[in-house]
Amino acid sequence: MKQHFYLLLLAAGLLISCGDKVNESDPSTIADQDDFQYKVEEFADIQVLRYRVAGWENLTLKEQKLVYYLVEAGLAGRDITWDQNYRHNLKIRQALETIYKDYQGDRNSADWQAFETYLKRVWFANGIHHHYSSDKFKPGFSQEYFDQLLAQSGASLEGEAYEVIFNDQDVKRVNLDASIGLVEGSAVNYYGEGITQADVQAFYQAKTSPDPERPLAFGLNSKLVRENGEVVEKVWKSGGMYGEAIDQIIFWLEKAVEVAENQKQADALKLLIQYYQTGDLVTWDEYNVAWVQATEGNIDYINGFIEVYNDPLGYKGAYENIVQIKDFEMSERMSVLEENVQWFEDNAPLMEEHKKDSVVGVTYKTVIVAGEAGDASPATPIGVNLPNSNWIRKEYGSKSVSLGNIIEAYENAGSSGRLEEFAHDEEEIELEKQYGSLADKLHTALHEVVGHASGQLNPGVGEPKETLKSYASTLEEGRADLVGLYYIMDPKLEELGLVDDFEKVGKASYDGYIRNGLMTQLIRVELGADVEQSHMRNRQWVSAWVFEKGASDGVIERVERDGKTYYDIKDYQKLRDLFGALLRETQRIKSEGDFEAARDLVETYGVKVDQDLHRQILERNEQFEGAPYSGFVNPVLVPELDQDGEIIAIEIQQPDSFAEQMLYYSEEYQNLPLEN
Repeated sequence: MKQHFYLLLLAAGLLISCGDKVNESDPSTIADQDDFQYKVEEFADIQVLRYRVAGWENLTLKEQKLVYYLVEAGLAGRDITWDQNYRHNLKIRQALETIYKDYQGDRNSADWQAFETYLKRVWFANGIHHHYSSDKFKPGFSQEYFDQLLAQSGASLEGEAYEVIFNDQDVKRVNLDASIGLVEGSAVNYYGEGITQADVQAFYQAKTSPDPERPLAFGLNSKLVRENGEVVEKVWKSGGMYGEAIDQIIFWLEKAVEVAENQKQADALKLLIQYYQTGDLVTWDEYNVAWVQATEGNIDYINGFIEVYNDPLGYKGAYENIVQIKDFEMSERMSVLEENVQWFEDNAPLMEEHKKDSVVGVTYKTVIVAGEAGDASPATPIGVNLPNSNWIRKEYGSKSVSLGNIIEAYENAGSSGRLEEFAHDEEEIELEKQYGSLADKLHTALHEVVGHASGQLNPGVGEPKETLKSYASTLEEGRADLVGLYYIMDPKLEELGLVDDFEKVGKASYDGYIRNGLMTQLIRVELGADVEQSHMRNRQWVSAWVFEKGASDGVIERVERDGKTYYDIKDYQKLRDLFGALLRETQRIKSEGDFEAARDLVETYGVKVDQDLHRQILERNEQFEGAPYSGFVNPVLVPELDQDGEIIAIEIQQPDSFAEQMLYYSEEYQNLPLEN
């Protein structure tokens, strides 16, 4: 799952893989900047940043080659994400980019600036729907002006792909309003025309795994369509759907095998290749087991159809790739968490039958990202825990990583100043300044390492996507958040040497979480809209639930001062107890597959917004500069070849602009036809 740094969000504006993606916050203290230029540009609600790949020169040439091949494999599948997000994205992108490159008219007009902003938003989101809210973008230029751009640049766009830019069709990439129909109301390209939610559920309920105790991830790597009156899968594999791009992924993975650091790493890569060749979900599980057990070496990666957040029913995996270099110093410092993960499980406030007797194979590393692609780019997670399969996690463990240089870039991108506006008092501000950054990192680590490894399903209970349905993702992220919140106020962290003062770190974490969950994350929601994104929902239902349940004891006080609302935590220990009680109930819901309880929890506390408070927050935020969302351009790995075409060195270069990188990617990695 992906963890999206909840305290960095407002200042940095990102996404969080648990395979999870951004979290939010409003930190006031920012690390001193050096000569490295982190910020690229800003447009609409987006800030584009750069990240450094520290220590590249310390890798051997063989290790650098491995990184290079894995990055190329990831980029080879970039267009899969675009097509998954919406069926007309590739056609629209080609037309927009042709206009951008070839239009010879006035590039200083307000209309052109609006067009350029629209294109950049589409680039950032890998399509015409917002990367986080999933709302379709509304162009700031007229249809007549667009016609002029097409005519004067030689670009072509016709039919539905043209009309959808301006009409009211396909307005949500991911719709979670069940009254509309989760599949019927979603524009995401995982289901063909005429496929309904009932079709999907009937199709996959009819499938059985060879071993019921080890259920396969049915639907993970396919599009469901109707052909000749029958519902069938179009599998994403070599020779199947997306085969042209997948063949290029395989090409680069095969080169990676040749320079693998060890046999376990090579064996895992070979299984990944076999999976791409066959589309076999048994092979996918075999690969994940091998990948989890390949823990030695300096280089690791994430590649495949992984996260299911973009599927309203939670079956289909978005393509993504992250290539990682181990940060030895930070990984060693945080290894204490993986060494003590069983203690955390044993002492969790869960029902005994929901605890694991043995938490196996959990590894945690801080890594340096060397490249990202697909659903992980430009908007990136800051932490990842995989694989997502519950039975693999139980029997073989999981890998958790914190993307250290991504977090560093956010911290150096500049301060928003929002902390002083939304914090209740000076004590809260000072706690955030002194301990907020550490609190964020520890909560992310606890979320990934302990949270997603914790708990187990009751015997005979199906996978959460089957039992909890559209609420599965937000319940899982909230559950992992609650594990982190419960333990970040535990003296065990001080005993383990992770903090010098667990109470102050815990207070800073609680202040930031409640402030964000009840107020500041709403900066990213349009007035009048519900909360729809899974991570934002989980932060709201966690915060709103503990606020309500602690009201009689005055645990959190809502303060009105000078026409402004604040939340003041009066009793941190009682708040910790409430987090523990909610964790116990959330784990029960997951373990028992209690759909009604999941629905009631999320719909009651996580969806609706106090409109008066929302309006006030937006007005208070108007004084601040800085976009609420951030993402990244990737460094470019440039190989130097000898006269025989062999790589003798690889240099890292930073792109000058966002547009430069996006156009380069379209030119070099357009591996799919415009219609798939």
